[in-house]
Amino acid sequence: MRLSFLGSESTCMIIEKKELESIRNATCSAPHALLGLHPEVVDGRSGIVARAFLSEATHCEVVDVDDPDGQRYPLERHTEDGFFEGFIKDRDEVFKYRFRIETPELEIRQYYDPYSFLPTIGESDLYLFNEGTERRIFEKLGSRIRVVDGVPGVSFAVWAPNAKRVSVVGGFNRWDGRYHPMRTLGPSGVWELFIPGLRDGEMYKYEIVGEGGLPFLKTDPYGSYFEAPPNNATIVYDHNGYEWGDRQWMDEKTERQSLDKPMSVYEVHLGSWKRRWEEDHRPLTYSELAKELAEYALDHGFTHIELMPVAEHPFDGSWGYQVTGYFAPTQRFGAPDDFKAFIDYLHQQGIGVIVDWVPAHFPRDAFALPGFDGTHLYEHEDPRLGAHQDWGTLIFNYGRHEVKCFLISNALAWIEYFHIDGLRVDAVSSMLYLDYSREEGEWIPNQYGGNENLEAIAFIKETNQLVHELHPGTLMIAEESTSFPGVTKSPEEGGLGFDLKWNMGWMHDNLRYFEKDPIHRKYHQGDLTFGTLYQYAENFITVFSHDEVTHGKGSMLMKMGARSISEKSQTLRALYGHMWAYPGKKLLFMGGEFGQSEEWNYATSLQWHLNRHKDHSGIAALIKDLNRLYRTEPALAETDFMEDSFRWIACWDTEAGVISYSRTAPDGHNIVMVVGHFTPVERGNYRIGLPREGYWREVLNTNSQFYGGSDLGNGSGIHSETLAFDDLDQSAEFTLPPCSTMVFKWEG
Repeated sequence: MRLSFLGSESTCMIIEKKELESIRNATCSAPHALLGLHPEVVDGRSGIVARAFLSEATHCEVVDVDDPDGQRYPLERHTEDGFFEGFIKDRDEVFKYRFRIETPELEIRQYYDPYSFLPTIGESDLYLFNEGTERRIFEKLGSRIRVVDGVPGVSFAVWAPNAKRVSVVGGFNRWDGRYHPMRTLGPSGVWELFIPGLRDGEMYKYEIVGEGGLPFLKTDPYGSYFEAPPNNATIVYDHNGYEWGDRQWMDEKTERQSLDKPMSVYEVHLGSWKRRWEEDHRPLTYSELAKELAEYALDHGFTHIELMPVAEHPFDGSWGYQVTGYFAPTQRFGAPDDFKAFIDYLHQQGIGVIVDWVPAHFPRDAFALPGFDGTHLYEHEDPRLGAHQDWGTLIFNYGRHEVKCFLISNALAWIEYFHIDGLRVDAVSSMLYLDYSREEGEWIPNQYGGNENLEAIAFIKETNQLVHELHPGTLMIAEESTSFPGVTKSPEEGGLGFDLKWNMGWMHDNLRYFEKDPIHRKYHQGDLTFGTLYQYAENFITVFSHDEVTHGKGSMLMKMGARSISEKSQTLRALYGHMWAYPGKKLLFMGGEFGQSEEWNYATSLQWHLNRHKDHSGIAALIKDLNRLYRTEPALAETDFMEDSFRWIACWDTEAGVISYSRTAPDGHNIVMVVGHFTPVERGNYRIGLPREGYWREVLNTNSQFYGGSDLGNGSGIHSETLAFDDLDQSAEFTLPPCSTMVFKWEG
């Protein structure tokens, strides 16, 4: 029953008491049905009921925007917390209006009512989202700067199907969830509100009430920009203001990134690559990084930079792998447009950018995804499916359509908003297997009784297919450490659809060999050769990544099985020579290119001062020449995935620690031969078979004096002899410097 009324001049209320309390206590899931203007018949008289719930108003009037005289209709303040109501007689059609309020400070303001606007997200969008096929949901959920019916403002939309109430809170309403409750859009589980007058840069969160009845705060899963920890508020951001200058790169990307082109990747953690010691040891900004990283990468011959995760994360010690803002570049180094400018500049310098992407798990930080609407929404409820035991994180529920939409659209958003050239997908192995790092009884088999995570596999395939379909030339790269078949085969062939896979096996085998004291390497020659048994089963990137230089594993230099720094430098140069000559694209983590002696530390800068010493600067000089050789020699990059191009010549002399192999370009004319000798003694007159008769020019020797070696080698090259050896008709006697790799090119 309604309370008594006498029209807009009355001190009584039209709204029912229960409805009023639902507004005042923020328990109403359809606030648009009560607030704003609504035609109504009161005591047999047609009119419009106007209601508002305003936190800072002592007086409120409805202003007819289209009336040339600015007709005003006063509302009465019925409660101390700001509920206003009035009855506008003799008008039976809702009109465009603003509220004109007066504050306790006698300030007068006018603004449009959030509860006068229709939903900003369509029914078809919601249907596709619930179906799991809305690929551009990142443009519809979250906060979006819009103009609705000629009125500028910000629309908010969030998926929280089990919430009892969701409100937008921020400085504009004193972080009070009673004043901007959102409406629920039917069975979609999406809550929506358009707030006119808000602008770019406004901070906000969602206040959610779940089954327990108590409110809690969450940041926006689709947020584009975030406040620095510990507050972590989402910041409204307009992605439409940046003007790109990388058209030439984007037009050429598909050709530049085809698998027969050279790809040498410099892996970087932005926060610790270089710091400003004179400014309290601060990390560089995106702007500073763009210029310095581009110059450095070009000088060293790298074709790409790979960034450890730059999506927003609260804890520096996670290195970015525990993401709380999936759609937002971290604020640590600048705003999202600053990150765009960083990518733009690298593209204009001819450098591709790959970003680590983390769809395998997310952290338990209460302000972000876990228990988002009071239930297990993004994660599985059962910890046997939803909890990562190794990392203390949670696993996405890949079988839920809306979660799959969230992740797939996230991959597409990084490519579209930021022109990313490739996504390196982290921890793929943990996604593929239900029993990953679990004991018997700690996991649940799939519907067929197996250990494959069928939902995650389907998600991976669909993501890779869509990225390739919508953004040709974009690389999808798997960090996958098992023998799961077909990682780089297309889904049509039964594969996962990645372009490239990190060769973790080769990395571990070769490090195990080179970490040994030279006297013991003869017992481990198989570590050098085993990888060829599966080398062409996938499209591999040969990597020495960040994982190998942290958690007590030591730096690349200090891993080497030698006593002195000079001997370690010599050994590391030999390893790099073998790596660059061996099939597969290349990746090296920062600091390894000059033989940093300390293990990588995310909280400090690389040891740049070491470049004053030849044992370190020589390694850097070698990397430059290896990248040059790799880029220019057709027998190398062009043949990375051509099995017929590779041939072992000899790998039988375990006592001497010698291997030799050849690589041949498709034209059959460009041939290089690689000789690796991995003991610390000089060997003269050492005979090795040769694939062709003629002169073989020495094009690289890791023992060169230029790199810090003794300059012992074979001069400018060597002539073949018609003497069968190593099952070849031609051979020659070589001088093998200690711990070295030499590359020879056939010149006929």
